[in-house]
Amino acid sequence: MKNNHVTTLQIDLNAVRFNLDYFKSTLKDNTKILVVVKAFGYGSDAIEIAKCIQNKVAYFAVAYTQEGINLRAAGINAPILVLHPQEPNLSDLIENKLEPNIYNVSILKSFLKISSDKNLNQYPIHLKFNTGLNRLGFNESDLNLLFTELNDNNKISIISLFSHLAASEDYNEREFSLQQIKKFNKITSAFKLKFGFLPLLHMANTSGIINYPEAHFDMVRLGIGLYGFGNDDNETAKLKNVVSLTSVITQLHQIKKGESVGYNRAFSASKKMKTATVAIGHADGIQRALGNRNGAVKINNQIAPIIGNVCMDMLMVDVSDIDCKAGDSVMIFDSQKSLKNLAVKANSITYEILTAISQRIQRVIIR
Repeated sequence: MKNNHVTTLQIDLNAVRFNLDYFKSTLKDNTKILVVVKAFGYGSDAIEIAKCIQNKVAYFAVAYTQEGINLRAAGINAPILVLHPQEPNLSDLIENKLEPNIYNVSILKSFLKISSDKNLNQYPIHLKFNTGLNRLGFNESDLNLLFTELNDNNKISIISLFSHLAASEDYNEREFSLQQIKKFNKITSAFKLKFGFLPLLHMANTSGIINYPEAHFDMVRLGIGLYGFGNDDNETAKLKNVVSLTSVITQLHQIKKGESVGYNRAFSASKKMKTATVAIGHADGIQRALGNRNGAVKINNQIAPIIGNVCMDMLMVDVSDIDCKAGDSVMIFDSQKSLKNLAVKANSITYEILTAISQRIQRVIIR
């Protein structure tokens, strides 16, 4: 479908490759990389990202089955781990040769039933263990159940055991992270004792790659780092910016003293001023929290504060001191620093700013 939205998200695949190579340089030669491309590739373009690097990584991961199906339809043949498969989608998952994360008894029994019904042979699955995040995963006490259900079951093949660090970016939580790693080691040792082998082990997300080399194991999961963000400003400075968001001015207004701007008359002019209406709003991912001068954009390299409430499809900015006209480009963010600043102003995080970028915004790929 043609997309003629004048707001564009520029995606630099050269920066993606640079960031991947940087993280590779921090790993041992035999450590595999799984790249996370869920949520449209953290708000960018999962298909373009995957096509760009599929020959350089061991695995991709998505959150839900349909995300994996979309990659398969686009010709991505690399192994794809579905991190949060749902029971109604297991048949589609198998049909598209996606690999499920088995994280509780219910999804385990459902997958074993469908694997028997379809007479599968050594179908790849992954087992997730909870070591402290308390979101998804079996506990160490479930090992006996897993052994009973899975040992010598030729319908499935256990490809990996994994867990997830809860606070790998937070130096104040280092002791907690180390306890998680210790617990994972204990679980995997018990697994080996019971099953007689160890599949691939993985635990480290982006910050885990940076801060916990003892958690690299056989494979690491690279998420936000691929898109240009480390766990602190020093690490982020080693990476390249991947996405830039730009829009345009659609109309200028001369506002008299006492006149209001936008919904609920949230802004009133204390003096004569000039405003610009910009073709981007909260339906495109610009949080309402950025209104009322909390956030700002750049026009002709000058700061233009957002005034009033952010609308669904538009926002208004103060351009009283900026020489500009309708059609001029508006920079929402063009660097890690400017994106992080938006997140701070919105009392949010870079993950949320990125993944909130609407799919109706046109993607422009730099190859």
